[in-house]
Amino acid sequence: MSVSPELNPLQGVNDAAQVLLHGGLQRVLPVGMTATADLEQLAEIELQREEEEDEGEQKKAPDGPSTTFDLDPSHPYYDIARHGIIQVSGDDNYGRKLIVFSSCCLPPSHQLNHRRLLEYLKFTLDQYVEMDYILVYFHYGLKSRNKPSIKWLREAYSEFDRKYKKNLKTLYVVHPTNFIRIVWNIFKPLISHKFGKKLMYVNYLTELRGHLNYDQLYIPADVLRHDEMLRAAQKGGPPPSVKSPPPRPPLPTQQFGVSLQYIREKNREAIIPPVMVQTVAYLKEKGLRTEGIFRRSVRVQTIKDVQKLYNLGKPVNFDLYEDIHVPAVILKTFLRELPEPLLTFRVYSQVQEFLNVESSLRVTRCKQMLEGLPEHNFVVVKFLLSFLHMVSQESINNKMSASNLACVFGVNLVWPRHGSISLGALTPINIFSEILIEHFDTVFGSRCPPAQVTP
Repeated sequence: MSVSPELNPLQGVNDAAQVLLHGGLQRVLPVGMTATADLEQLAEIELQREEEEDEGEQKKAPDGPSTTFDLDPSHPYYDIARHGIIQVSGDDNYGRKLIVFSSCCLPPSHQLNHRRLLEYLKFTLDQYVEMDYILVYFHYGLKSRNKPSIKWLREAYSEFDRKYKKNLKTLYVVHPTNFIRIVWNIFKPLISHKFGKKLMYVNYLTELRGHLNYDQLYIPADVLRHDEMLRAAQKGGPPPSVKSPPPRPPLPTQQFGVSLQYIREKNREAIIPPVMVQTVAYLKEKGLRTEGIFRRSVRVQTIKDVQKLYNLGKPVNFDLYEDIHVPAVILKTFLRELPEPLLTFRVYSQVQEFLNVESSLRVTRCKQMLEGLPEHNFVVVKFLLSFLHMVSQESINNKMSASNLACVFGVNLVWPRHGSISLGALTPINIFSEILIEHFDTVFGSRCPPAQVTP
């Protein structure tokens, strides 16, 4: 038996949904309907519809967390952190911290204290909001059974005051659905135009490659599978292949993306790469007292322009940019684009075991680890850390203590050969890096190679 439209309690809502999804929200809600309440109902209906469409996919590959996160049970938010919902994946291509929220890692709502989740999110962001940062939200895996309430979302948005919003550069929403767009319209009256411009929808993971250090980005296996299925289901076949074209041979003058050895051979056996020499010299002269040095990003095009000049062997005059943060970002970018981290891949596993070392022995352990580096790496690391130690000594003015500098530089000094750096892996990296900076004289003092260079 068919139900007449006037007797169907959802008919008006569904009619509104159809028009909403074509962009006419403000004009479609029937008289007498309260926009917020009905949009919330629309969101619930849309989420249920999406779940039904996903049923076939779930049969092939059940959703839910597929990775176990090895965390110290003494972590203040262990009950939340162990699910891997929030991860910090190093920096993007322009030196901004990457923070990832994965819906597919959310357990059923009755198994998770959402107030604690909000506190943990703030706890994580508090470590990075004083510097420019990026949020990546993987929407796939959000279901009726694990979805936080709209009330929770409102609380979250209200608690994220200007401190959290001002340095957020972009919010990438990956695999958005109509549910996301409806929820966005619920919050639209609360969201400033400036903040709204930071939102970017990403339909396929390949679209992230142009913006982020994709290879270091933490992406749950369920999200990867979902992306493959979306691509395969596209009309006319999948989108263009994600494979990058074969890399071009580096120029003789190349500085970015090539090894320390290559740079040395092409620059008359210069021990310290020219990019490091020039940026450190400029920052030492003009940037030591700049508040938040190394915490700010600069225009993407500026970074590309400076990189191009260096790679072509042309001179770079940082005075022309009238922004002390340009050489600071260039230095971080250079380190991040090395094919092998300055501290080498071998040191990464040693750093991950660092928390097992007694606190009183950690400085000695750092010294042992660095003395095992190849001589060229050691000289370059010593040059850099000597400078960072200088920066930390001006922390009264620049607000960059050894701990703050470690949060910025740790992931640019050491990373794994394969995969991304999990949030749990960041803690030992940051503690290790902080000791290198704070106890520079002790860690580096006893090894003085003939080729040693000081800033």
